This record gives sequence, C-alpha cells and structure tokens, in this order.
Amino acid sequence: MANSSKQLAELLGKSHDILIFTGAGISTGSGIPDYRGPQGVWKQRQPVYYQDFMASDAARLEYWDYKLEGWEGFRDAEPNAVHNAIVRIEQAGRLCMVVTQNIDGLHTKAGTTVEKLVELHGTNLGVECQKCWEKTAPAIHFDYFKRTGKAPLCKKCGGFLKPATISFGQSLREDDLNKASLAASQADLVVALGSTLSVHPAASVPLIAAGRGVPYVIINRGVTDQDGHASVSLRLEGDVSEIFPQSVETALPGSEKL
Repeated sequence: MANSSKQLAELLGKSHDILIFTGAGISTGSGIPDYRGPQGVWKQRQPVYYQDFMASDAARLEYWDYKLEGWEGFRDAEPNAVHNAIVRIEQAGRLCMVVTQNIDGLHTKAGTTVEKLVELHGTNLGVECQKCWEKTAPAIHFDYFKRTGKAPLCKKCGGFLKPATISFGQSLREDDLNKASLAASQADLVVALGSTLSVHPAASVPLIAAGRGVPYVIINRGVTDQDGHASVSLRLEGDVSEIFPQSVETALPGSEKL
C-alpha cells in the first residue's frame, strides 16, 4: 500500500488537469449512507420512478415521504477530508473537473466551484419545479410536506415540485453529460474515488479519459466493475478517506490545513 500511495502522490504531483470522479464511498465519513453497499438504502425501500411521480398523487406522496426520511441527514452533513482534498487540488490550479454521482451537495459545501463541478445525478440542495424548472431552497418544502402531508406545488406555476435529483426512469441532463465528456477529453489524469463504477452512463466518464491513454486510478473499498480493465493504471483497495487526502498532501503540501 505504501508504494501504491507513493505512486498516486507522484501522479497527482505531475498532473495539471485532474479529473476526479466520485461516488457514495467518499461521503460515508460524513454520515451519508452508501446507497449501493451491502446495507444500501436502495435495497430497503422501493424507488419511485419519474413517470409514476408525474402521473400519480400517491407516488408523489411516497416520493416525498422517502425524501423526508433522509432530509435532515443531508441538510446537516458536513464535508470530510476527501472533499477538502479535492478543493485543495482546485485551489492549486490542477483540477480539470469533479464529476460526481452523489446527490448530497458536499462538494459544493466544501467549496468546489460550480464551474468545476458536474453533479450527474443532481443535488438534494435544491427543489425543482417539473413544469417551469424554477429552483428553490428545499427546507420550506420539506417543512410544508411534514406539516400538511401533501406534496408541495410550485407557487409560480402550480407544477409538481421534487428535489433536484435524477429519479429512476429520468434521463440525465444532456448539458451535464456534455460537460463531463468534455472534461474527460481534456484531463491528463483521472481518479475514481469511492464508486463501484457500475451505474451508467456515469461510469463511462472515467473510461473516456482513460481511453486516451492518460493514467487512470481507482480507489475504493470493495470490488468495482472496472477492476482489471486494461486502462486502469493503479488500483488501491481501502478507505478512500485514509488514502486520498494523504496522497494529496504529499503531492501538494499544505492541503491538510484546509
């Protein structure tokens, strides 16, 4: 592991356009559940598909009840050393883009700028009207649902409101996919952190960069769908919070002070 961590630090130190791809494994240290792990939330409750949300009052109630269950955890969660290390890379002028599958908003809370962030699956830090697409802060809508038991509607146009995340059956935003793909075409290093790399099209983003011949590093606790892929330069097994921040600090001294 020591040699692998040293190799990672060397790759980080000589790269200037680093693409960071993140999954749920980077946020467990902030108290956010791993949705696809052995005890993943997605196994404990049936998801509400987008088409059902738009067509059924009952589905909308179920969806908001599900979201309410995790709302306080998302609201109160704070970034951890992994999020802060990524901010350090941006501050050093070496970040090409952060492409995340996470909906917890912790990259934003940590200080990753909007220009350097693609949230492929959306964010719980906003609520979006499905008719006029106005985005508003979530707290007032969760308070309304908790108080009335009714799914909130847009005050502007009367459309259905839902947290600004991508639901099952809902397409990813084309602009986000294009932004992620462009970054992958420009990066000189790609590092996947805390992802099983099993959800597509998101998991194809690191492979776009790796397909150009740039180094590809995977850090995860447990197997990923891209382990053993010919384009993987370095595979580190273990807790990303114990591996990545220290490697960033070695490559870019001073990052631990963030």
